[in-house]
Amino acid sequence: MSPNRLNGRLSRLDDVRSSQATERILGLASKTLDLMRSGLTRQSCQDVCRLLLPETTAIAVAMTDTERVLAYEGALAADFPPGSPIHTAATLEVLQSGKLGLFQARGEGDDASSELPRTVRGGIVVPLNVQDRPHGTIKFYYRSPADIDRSQLAIARGFGQLLSTQLSTHELDRQAELTAKAEVKALQAQINPHFLFNTINTIAALTRTDPAQARNLLREFAVFYRQTLESSDQLIPLARELEQTRRYLRFEHARFGQDRILEREHVGVGCGEVLVPAFIVQPIVENAVRHAMRDEGPLHIDIRADVDEGDVLIAVADDGLGMDEQTVAMLRDGIEGNRGSGCSSDEKGTGIALRNVAERLERFYGFGSGIDIMSKPGEGTCVTLRLAHTAAHNE
Repeated sequence: MSPNRLNGRLSRLDDVRSSQATERILGLASKTLDLMRSGLTRQSCQDVCRLLLPETTAIAVAMTDTERVLAYEGALAADFPPGSPIHTAATLEVLQSGKLGLFQARGEGDDASSELPRTVRGGIVVPLNVQDRPHGTIKFYYRSPADIDRSQLAIARGFGQLLSTQLSTHELDRQAELTAKAEVKALQAQINPHFLFNTINTIAALTRTDPAQARNLLREFAVFYRQTLESSDQLIPLARELEQTRRYLRFEHARFGQDRILEREHVGVGCGEVLVPAFIVQPIVENAVRHAMRDEGPLHIDIRADVDEGDVLIAVADDGLGMDEQTVAMLRDGIEGNRGSGCSSDEKGTGIALRNVAERLERFYGFGSGIDIMSKPGEGTCVTLRLAHTAAHNE
């Protein structure tokens, strides 16, 4: 065979191989996009890890959100079950920086070695960014740092960008859905039958016994609902949110008596000007009034806003009935969206309200924001909202 014919055949063979490789990558990309349509769920992440592992020289592929392992496929999978906390410093650094990171175990006694099993000697961590904020990571583990070549970096970076794009699309869809749901929920809250009827009945009764107070409450009621209508989709100063919360409590004072609900506030310097989503404090106070009050005696509600290492913390604490560990665990699961079974209808309602607040905090403030619940039966409950990096932005 002449050299020209041989070169032609080799060229055609290269074209075929290149075409096959391109077709394979496109097929993988299509499958990956399809799997991630539902966002960062444990099942979708596990399916992606299972799909991508054979396409690399890695010994394992894992995915996380900002706090926990969502999926792990490959060597040592039993050591990193879904739901376990992120333990490698490299992953936490990538979540903070939003940039791709490499790590390797450099030797005995090295800090990096202590975080990794002996089988894993190096890896790539790729952030999954939505609107320039990390929402999770995809990680590729290798037996040796030498296994991390340009092709592995290209694969990791490429699929990280692909997953980020799909997550961004999912987030836009989710936010549109949340906005629609929020509008419906806002309208439902505006005409909450229990609150509405109780307040109207209270005002009606006062028209006979204290007409002046009835007129004042009626004006406050009109302002309360106007604020609800106008502020449902806005960021407002925390001071205004607290004013709306006090307005709500005035209705409950009229219903139960001034001495049955005693509220105190402490707002740290500069915290009142911090911009917050409307209705993040009032629903938590309402939950306390609805679920924590005893048959007799006052319910004390303390609202605090302070700065903690650049974050703003808003805590709503009561000394009411409190909750057992099982109920608190169910509410935490409801906030994370993991399960809703096993709760009473009241607990589900509380969990949904808290989850709505948590989702809005994460949406507006990103990584590190959220809700924490502490409670003891007979002692009370404290719900703390963390607004990440907010204090620095308001200085």
